[in-house]
Amino acid sequence: MKMKNIKFMYSKTALLLGVVFITIVSCERDPSNQLEFATFPDDGEIFMDGFTGGLDYFPYEGSYAETFSVDTDTKYKGSSSMRFDVPNVGDPKGAYSGAIFRLSSGRNLSGYDALTFWAKGTQGYTINDIGFGQDFGENKYEVSAQGTLQLTSNWRKYVIPIPDPAKLINETGMFWFAEGPENGMGWTFWIDELQFEKLGTIAQPQPAIVNGADKSEIAFTGVDIALTGLTQTFNTGSGNNVTVKAAPSYFNFKSSNEDIAFVNESGVVSIVGEGTTTITATLGGVLAKGSLELTSKGAFDLAPVPTRDPSKVISIYSDTYTNVPVDFFNGFWEPFQTTQSSEFAIGGNNMINYTNFNFVGNQFANPTVDATQKSKVHINMYIPNSVPANVDFLITLVDFGADQADGGGDDTRQQVFFDKDLFVADSWITLEFPITMTNKNNMGLIIYENINGSSLSNFYLDNIYFYED
Repeated sequence: MKMKNIKFMYSKTALLLGVVFITIVSCERDPSNQLEFATFPDDGEIFMDGFTGGLDYFPYEGSYAETFSVDTDTKYKGSSSMRFDVPNVGDPKGAYSGAIFRLSSGRNLSGYDALTFWAKGTQGYTINDIGFGQDFGENKYEVSAQGTLQLTSNWRKYVIPIPDPAKLINETGMFWFAEGPENGMGWTFWIDELQFEKLGTIAQPQPAIVNGADKSEIAFTGVDIALTGLTQTFNTGSGNNVTVKAAPSYFNFKSSNEDIAFVNESGVVSIVGEGTTTITATLGGVLAKGSLELTSKGAFDLAPVPTRDPSKVISIYSDTYTNVPVDFFNGFWEPFQTTQSSEFAIGGNNMINYTNFNFVGNQFANPTVDATQKSKVHINMYIPNSVPANVDFLITLVDFGADQADGGGDDTRQQVFFDKDLFVADSWITLEFPITMTNKNNMGLIIYENINGSSLSNFYLDNIYFYED
């Protein structure tokens, strides 16, 4: 199980934008027909033989400190190119490479249909995430070619289509990327002639929500659901279709019954009543493939409030106790994990919802947890609607050993199996079991997994903690 987990922890960079307000005082006079409102520059260039004016480089927190440089030796055209060095696993200067290139003031990109560039790498690897629209603000019109842009060792032109150019009348996020080591090793890639272009060959739009599927889910009043699987696909004129992940603001969402649920511009569905409604969308006037049918059952029952003495508890996830630092609740392990997750709150009570479940992990390794004095694990779990007849659920505890690293050669594991008889639908159940591991002073991971063909796909977790009797 290969894990390529890039955790983006965006630095908060404050920008003071000078805004000039012009007040016109008049007596019942309409604006002159000759009045022209200010527009933003429409220059599409980002990096040709150097940076366009006003462009700044902002690395992500934790990114390799020596990621980016201007290379005058290797280039596609002209005198220089952008060089990106990805670190080896364990490099003290950073775990991965990632940054945005942002303008201090916006540009009007509505006259273009794609971000284009020439690129090559030292190896034929695939860039994890690359696109435009990130600005360390709303990221309102973010676009990502996620895991689809494969480089070669020769220069090749790449095209990232704009889902709806009409939206980009004031964009500052010109370019961004994030890439980790491949097979534990670092590598280098170059980008040149980076710009927005009007190719005229971007055609046959095929937008989609929920990855183009028609899904049905149980919902509850007061619970917000973030729509996922938002994509736009174009034929780029080369005979190949190119699919990008598109921010919700590119779409126009519709609920068939807004007395049950409505959708905001950010793609968040708010459940406000009982009944059934269907969420659909359009992008640029084209109906998106896929839909989400939601059946709201009304108020959601909260998990039982723990009553154990806090001094006897090490909490991973609970509103009752102080939680230890957690690296992630869903690190997304490649290449086989399908599990998606979201966290939501009802009345200040937080819980995690896992959907499309096959396996998922909660990692708390910075620092690891010393559970030497703890004897048991407690987890509350809720399965909505029905319990699959073939449910077979496995929980694995992992102690990272003295090196405090996952997979470092001194890990210890304990596995606990749960079959169908333990689960009840539409009700919180408690999973408690003893910790039988000899080593438990560097606990770092809890894994949840479907096994033996189990088809459990949707459940909620709360109150995950170690405790002593």
